Amino acid sequence: MDTPIQEIFIGRQPILDRDQRMFAYELLFRSGRQNFAQVSDDRMATATVLSHAITELGLEAALGPYLGFINLDARMLMSDVLEMLPRDKFVLEVLETVELTPQVVARCRALKDMGFTLALDDFVTLEDQHRPLLEMADIVKVELMGMSDADLAGTVKALRPWPVKLLAEKVDNEAQVKHCLELGFELFQGYYFAKPTIIAGKKLSHSEMTLNRLLGLILEDADTGDLETIFKPEPGLTLNLMRLTNSAASGVRQKITSVRHAITVLGRRQLQRWLQLLVYADASPNGPLASPLMQLAATRGCFMELIAGDLMGSDRDLVDRAFMTGIMSLMPALLHVPIGEVMKGLNVANDVREALETRHGVMGRMLQLAEKQEEGDLDACFALIVELPGLDTERVNAILAQAMAWANNLNR
Repeated sequence: MDTPIQEIFIGRQPILDRDQRMFAYELLFRSGRQNFAQVSDDRMATATVLSHAITELGLEAALGPYLGFINLDARMLMSDVLEMLPRDKFVLEVLETVELTPQVVARCRALKDMGFTLALDDFVTLEDQHRPLLEMADIVKVELMGMSDADLAGTVKALRPWPVKLLAEKVDNEAQVKHCLELGFELFQGYYFAKPTIIAGKKLSHSEMTLNRLLGLILEDADTGDLETIFKPEPGLTLNLMRLTNSAASGVRQKITSVRHAITVLGRRQLQRWLQLLVYADASPNGPLASPLMQLAATRGCFMELIAGDLMGSDRDLVDRAFMTGIMSLMPALLHVPIGEVMKGLNVANDVREALETRHGVMGRMLQLAEKQEEGDLDACFALIVELPGLDTERVNAILAQAMAWANNLNR
């Protein structure tokens, strides 16, 4: 018999620091099929989030090395369930709807003394009732929606007497980011960062550690499979490998179907020269998934790879193409160019090209499933699962948890 748990798709919104590096996730699990939360009982909603994060998924899959922000209404705030949580993994957000009674303030003080990090959610204007909580809060989430620059500056000025970190939430554009940086905000959350279609494009970098590991493996004459494993967590490096392969193999008319195929066509000597150039010209000390979009690309690639394995069994070529499709699908956002520009000069397999350009075919449906679960469009997810025989919601959730855990661990 199906249970409601099987109908929950995982949602997380990244919270970034001033350098746009991952700091935490706000956990946004849904309990219905709509692309928004219809919550009639805040305590039950938060309990569901915690249950899935800690038990069904496990903290490794849900959060990896990052903190998790969770919303608390008054009843959940007073519940002793919170005392079971690991203090070093969760930030407790006091919702703006909570009446800050003496009992609530005392409870917040007790949680703070236990070692929890406290945040005030959806803060707009300083009021007298906020003052007792500001004495113990660690983070204040200032909601930007509908707030003018002057009002925002006024709110920041009013908060300066307290040593709290300021988190700008509902950040929608670059101008807001710049203004908040000038005002001293330390943390950021919003669609500007989390939505692949509007995130600011950046030049991709490759971690120095990854490049050195690849060079070491080539010098040791390692198996191609070992090289492929190192490339997989690096979407940008993989795309550049594809471009280089097509350039080096001009005149050799064959479809590049996987990372393994690209390495074989390029050859070890050419690959070694290219990597040596990158070490000098383009190495970065940052981890491969410092950007939330890079982390999303790696998660999507792994998700599609696992889905393909379930659908097609031991078809290694198709599984490889599914991974490639997943990471390449986010290249327009990473490079800030249309997919047509990304695909220029790439002689990829037909089903990969069709999926990326039109979302058609089995590969296209797998890609749509990855995209729709990220957006929280549960109606679309269920419809797509029906079109992919052999899958059900429970299995998709298990695969997604596995992909998230894999991507989370890449920066360790």
